[in-house]
Amino acid sequence: MTQEEALNALRKSPQNVRFSVLSQVCDAYFGEPRQKGTSHRVYRTPWQGDPRVNIQNDRGKAKAYQVRQVIKAVEKLEEQGG
Repeated sequence: MTQEEALNALRKSPQNVRFSVLSQVCDAYFGEPRQKGTSHRVYRTPWQGDPRVNIQNDRGKAKAYQVRQVIKAVEKLEEQGG
């Protein structure tokens, strides 16, 4: 699955996303997380504040509100030419 296909899948169904897929998308767009190993993965963004990229593994699934935050962050990154 390409990053564009994965991003389209996130947009289509944010409430049913595997954590591993969301992690791969975040890694591709934002690089390695600055925090990893706990229940959260926190990524750096080139801006201050929202949308933040902080995802959490909920028994193999990603939380829907975090999926929506990642989508907003990717869109903002693309608008900025990233």
